Amino acid sequence: MHSLSYTYGDDAPIAAAATPLAECALAIIRTSGKKAIPLVASVFSRPRKLLEAPGNTLVHGWIRDGGEKIDEVLVSVYRGPRSYTGEDGADICCHGGIATVRGVLRVLHAAGFRESLPGEFTFRAFMQGKLDLTRAESVMELVSAKTDVARSHAVDRLSGSLEQELLGIKTRLVQVLAGTEIFLDYCEDELIAGSPAKDDAEAGRLPDRALAEEALGRLRLLAESYRMERLYQEGALVVLAGRPNAGKSSLFNLLLKAERSIVTDIPGTTRDWIEGWISIEGIPIRLVDTAGIRELELEGAIERIGMERSRELLRAADLVLYVVDAACTAATEDEERFFLALLPEDPKRVLLVKNKIDLCDPGATREWGGFLSRYAPFQRISAKTGWGVPDLATAIAERFTMAPGGAEARPSSSGIGTERQKSLIQASIQSVEEALALADQGEPLELIAPLIREGVQALGTITGEVSTADMLEVMFSRFCVGK
Repeated sequence: MHSLSYTYGDDAPIAAAATPLAECALAIIRTSGKKAIPLVASVFSRPRKLLEAPGNTLVHGWIRDGGEKIDEVLVSVYRGPRSYTGEDGADICCHGGIATVRGVLRVLHAAGFRESLPGEFTFRAFMQGKLDLTRAESVMELVSAKTDVARSHAVDRLSGSLEQELLGIKTRLVQVLAGTEIFLDYCEDELIAGSPAKDDAEAGRLPDRALAEEALGRLRLLAESYRMERLYQEGALVVLAGRPNAGKSSLFNLLLKAERSIVTDIPGTTRDWIEGWISIEGIPIRLVDTAGIRELELEGAIERIGMERSRELLRAADLVLYVVDAACTAATEDEERFFLALLPEDPKRVLLVKNKIDLCDPGATREWGGFLSRYAPFQRISAKTGWGVPDLATAIAERFTMAPGGAEARPSSSGIGTERQKSLIQASIQSVEEALALADQGEPLELIAPLIREGVQALGTITGEVSTADMLEVMFSRFCVGK
């Protein structure tokens, strides 16, 4: 996995910059591991003060390289196990110059620290029992959160909401498994009369079946939460498209609240795509303004390249905002048919936006032909005045928050946030569903019990109770250095 000679899992002292290597006011350099505090003290101007400092305290001084002062710093002292990693460690707050951070790291490496691997601080926190894997994964979700909703849900998972939900489900499945194993370990005549196990055995039922069905229902809810959780974490690609001079760039600038696209009355001003990130009701939106689509053979080489890129974006878009002139003539309407054929076939991926409503009576705009009915309801706006844009934003959010069945889907604080969690939830669902199906067919518990056990083990893998070195290395290697 790594070209370096060291790997995850040792207790060697590690150091890394926890803030970007860029000019800024302050920077943080983290350290952790065996003898981390004495090693920092060996390059600190007040070594005795640092060595005697209790946990969760600050010490002021200088980082030195022999007789040379590198920087004036504040050192936060942490004593295991009451620290992020569960080990002794010290965070050095220094000035944020690039040369300064590199200088401090150089001195620390010379003192005996090695460079940390990606995610190694959080890996050590997991290995020391400070975090389960759901909380560990939420750390990177929190770092990469693009909106307050994504941040809030990552914080909930970091606080243990998902861990507790999984524990509740697992407890029920373990109880079902215990019931089956009691029946398998004792013959029917040895069971206590009147006990639930005795009653289930006599009736040929799966012990504690109601608990298995409850667990299955909760697992399905978690599986359904993944779509919305990923939407709030990763966002959606929304592409503005339409004929030249329909007002795409004006709408782009309005939604972005910045003058990014050049707006003129001359068709073809935008020759390439421009993008920016916005948030609509907490959903991160990668908004792209494309070149106006025209007949390719009528344009020059530059225009053709821009329009081909526009077509590629249309194919990749989660949602296309197709902008048309609300005051178009019948002739323009006929020409529009050619360009509408380039849009995604699924009408749910297209939102028709009638712009320039300020140039006509909003209550009297003519309805176009029936070929546009598949994109109803239309959104009428004026990118010039802002009229109708709040309703457009609501319509965009609704396209992403509606579940496949049409009901509104909202993420829960205990939803699952990673592909790894989703695949293991699905594995647990499959095992429990198969176990219940076998029970319905009257199959023996000897066939059912292993399936329930597989469902329990899948949940244990989510939290890290069941794990392998390879799995952990792959997962934590995706973190940023310093985390």
